[in-house]
Amino acid sequence: MHTDTERCVRAVQSKDARFDGWFFTAVLTTRIYCRPSCPAVPPKVENMTFLPSAAACQQAGFRACKRCRPDTSPGSPEWNARADAVARAMRLIRDGVVDREGVPGLAGRLGYSTRQVERQLNAELGAGPLALARAQRAQTARLLIETSELPMGDVAFAAGFSSIRTFNDTVREVFALAPSELRERAVKAGRSRNAPPRIPGTISLRLPFRAPLNPDNLFGHLAATAVPGVEEWRDGAYRRTLRLPYGTGVVALTPQPDHIGCRLALTDLRDLTIAISRCRWMLDLDADPEAVDEQLRSDPLLAPLVDKAPGRRVPRTVDAAEFAVRAVLGQQVSTAAARTHAARLVTAYGEPVEDPLGGLTHLFPSSQALAGLDPESLALPRSRRATLTTLVSALADGSLPLGFDSDWEAARAQLAALPGFGPWTTEVIAMRALGDPDAFLPSDLGVRRAAQGLGLPSTPSALTARAAGWRPWRAYAVQYLWATDAHPINHLPV
Repeated sequence: MHTDTERCVRAVQSKDARFDGWFFTAVLTTRIYCRPSCPAVPPKVENMTFLPSAAACQQAGFRACKRCRPDTSPGSPEWNARADAVARAMRLIRDGVVDREGVPGLAGRLGYSTRQVERQLNAELGAGPLALARAQRAQTARLLIETSELPMGDVAFAAGFSSIRTFNDTVREVFALAPSELRERAVKAGRSRNAPPRIPGTISLRLPFRAPLNPDNLFGHLAATAVPGVEEWRDGAYRRTLRLPYGTGVVALTPQPDHIGCRLALTDLRDLTIAISRCRWMLDLDADPEAVDEQLRSDPLLAPLVDKAPGRRVPRTVDAAEFAVRAVLGQQVSTAAARTHAARLVTAYGEPVEDPLGGLTHLFPSSQALAGLDPESLALPRSRRATLTTLVSALADGSLPLGFDSDWEAARAQLAALPGFGPWTTEVIAMRALGDPDAFLPSDLGVRRAAQGLGLPSTPSALTARAAGWRPWRAYAVQYLWATDAHPINHLPV
């Protein structure tokens, strides 16, 4: 979008927050970059230039605006709506792959050479993978500086910097303030006083999103399907355990009118950026609800559902392999039965964790742990036991790589080739584990009932034909159709 100068100028002059994260405004006279909705007086048109990423702004020598804090804007929705190499690379960078494995590791996961990856990212984002990862480290550092009381050395370590000197130099270069000055400004601005009470051993922060956001089906789904010991709804927050690259964690996510409250307890602070990224992914916080709802409103039978409760998100998962296992356990059974089956696996094969603030007890079992399960111990039909053990084996040996960086169509083909995987199971995994915004469930009973009640075609083939007009947002249409039912997944827990 940053190449459409006229459209960008209109967004900046109207301070349109819908475009925050889509592009950044760099001011040639002040050498500062802002989000489109910056409250400052817009610069003259001839002094504006538009760039596609914060990393591109920083690489071009611009500093982050101290008023609108462009580094804290929601991520571009483009990276979650596409399955090409650039979008997959951005999802991996956001998950910290460059910091852990370097650019060669990123390229290897994408199946390209490092030169190809760098060329594609520079062409579309104006910055290479190292610059993009550096911008993310700077953002994490600022978050910790302003919202925690961690010593600066711990902040540098948690944000992924290799040394205190690099941390100090980067913060000064990007924000034009020393780390200690950023913390002093935060205290004077009252951010610490407005934040939730601090709990020792936890980090509290706010996760921004593009309005509107309807929390009902999002948190309702996560709470209603919560696996005992791994997930829970407690004191107005969805809580769950996290398996992370360097350790484990527990997160509590609380819906608020203008943000999602996030409280993290981590065994290793190096996992902070990754934990934040996975929580944002699970809650679909980088979606563009205006674009989604506008498309779905074009169908006169869907329009009333969208107008009644706009901004529905797709509830996703923090672990694609975990969700695939749970999808098989949920085949042709009730939500309660699926939770029971999953809880038995957790008790038998899950890794224990400590949760002094709640009732969480385990991580969901890894694929490697489940690879050793005895099929006869499962209270499932024989055919479903075979489906589950085949899936777990493929996940454990790496022949079925599932993640938010997956190629959606390739993953579908691999899943469909497994015994017991029909269209429903394949599509629900594509929707909730892989993040395909166009995944569709025309054979789902709830979708068919809702379609019939609205006067839409209710047979899978006819509904699929009608849903062509909803593309590329059919996964969101499913959320609106499901919401016509009184099932607990559609209601915010009380």
